[in-house]
Amino acid sequence: MLDFETYLARLPDQSVLCVGDLMLDQFVYGEVSRVSPEAPVPVIAVKREETQVGGAGNVACNIASLGASCVFVGVVGDDEAGQTLAAALGRLNGRLSAELVADPERPTTRKLRFVSEHYSSHLLRADWERPQPLGAAIETAVLARVEAALPRVTAVVLSDYAKGVLTPRVVRGVIEAARGRGVPVVVDPKGRDFSIYAGATLITPNRKELGEASRRPLADLDAVAAAAEELRRDSGCEALLVTLSEDGMLLKQGGRAAVHVPAHPVRVRDVSGAGDTVVAVLALMLAMGAPLDAAMRAANAAASVVVGKRGTATVSPLELRSRVLPAAALASEEKIVFDTAQLDDRVAAWRAQGLRIGFTNGCFDILHPGHVRVLTRARAACDRLVVGLNSDASVKRLKGEGRPIQDVVARADVLAALEAVDLVAVFEEDTPIELIRRLKPQVLVKGSDYRVDQVVGREVVEANGGEVVLVDIVPGHSTTGILKKSGQAPARAGGPALPAGREPA
Repeated sequence: MLDFETYLARLPDQSVLCVGDLMLDQFVYGEVSRVSPEAPVPVIAVKREETQVGGAGNVACNIASLGASCVFVGVVGDDEAGQTLAAALGRLNGRLSAELVADPERPTTRKLRFVSEHYSSHLLRADWERPQPLGAAIETAVLARVEAALPRVTAVVLSDYAKGVLTPRVVRGVIEAARGRGVPVVVDPKGRDFSIYAGATLITPNRKELGEASRRPLADLDAVAAAAEELRRDSGCEALLVTLSEDGMLLKQGGRAAVHVPAHPVRVRDVSGAGDTVVAVLALMLAMGAPLDAAMRAANAAASVVVGKRGTATVSPLELRSRVLPAAALASEEKIVFDTAQLDDRVAAWRAQGLRIGFTNGCFDILHPGHVRVLTRARAACDRLVVGLNSDASVKRLKGEGRPIQDVVARADVLAALEAVDLVAVFEEDTPIELIRRLKPQVLVKGSDYRVDQVVGREVVEANGGEVVLVDIVPGHSTTGILKKSGQAPARAGGPALPAGREPA
């Protein structure tokens, strides 16, 4: 078995075909303000709304967010929701190819959830759907897209939400074609008849689905293991992995004792789509030839990441790594956040302690003495320093082709290892203005090659009673200068105007 770092390094080489029920997930967040006088139901004061790719589409998004490629085959209606989903899937950095079949006879499946933001409690869900099997012509179109994609993938996922896409004909066609090529198939099932998935490598029911399919009570882990083995034999699959929410996961392979792993201790915000993340990680691990028990442990770790986020969420390689590797290997990485909900929690905890929050930002492509001076002086001006770090896509837009020299994981690792840095927050935009508005730091720090009126976020900080601090730079030190000396300085792309004589950090 390879070590987990090696598996992570091989993720970009994998390509997964995902087939299943696509849906549009919409979330309305707010606070319960009172009980309605018309009926005894809570009234929610709306604060914000989010639209996300759900169902099998979330499996595909998780595969892409982990750095692998995904071909997604699904069905949408000829409507606005379908157009929204197609556009959202098309924005995933070229790692996701959406092969969508439009069915004029059905609406795009849409789920609208009203959520109490403070308690992360779901108050109401409204669904728009037509959960009926596809017609023969649409089945044929789906299978044609599957056949075209199979030669270039290393694993297949069937994500069944019982909305009608995974008919017996489609399921059998996909499994038989995949197994004929020696490609592993992971199934997230629905319904009570698992025999439809015969020949799959792995089926992943949750406790409720396992109980309904086996028609037996599941009072303890022994009962779960017995039911899993019975269904494994009856369905003709190689293994069954049962997700058990707060009780972790249980794996049952033929001829082997059941393996149980407990759930990671985390604060659960929202379980929407956690099963999608599990299936995505399982498929990628099997694509790389990982043993099933190792794949389960990686999927269990990934689930612990996404249940700590709001809404239908994904996991990044860095987040997965931070859950799998031992704490001693991750001391600096505890400082790195990609998810704004986690960022909010950390900063809120510091504020509750009365600590003064500082902020600075940059690309930090090749760390040099100029960077170190700004960071150490910034930390001296506050109690906790948050460093905004441009994502790879953001750096490329600002600096041009050939940049960044180091990817965001490497840049974040180096920053997090510095004692002066308390938190690294990765942002996708060209400037950190949205991050600054979210953090509302008391201190905003930049190098003295800026004037105060040129510092992005100055108005936000000063409006909240904070201050802007300019730190003297170290002459002769810049990333661009280092690259010029090495003869490797790429041409800079057009981007936001910079102060005279100034290259971005």
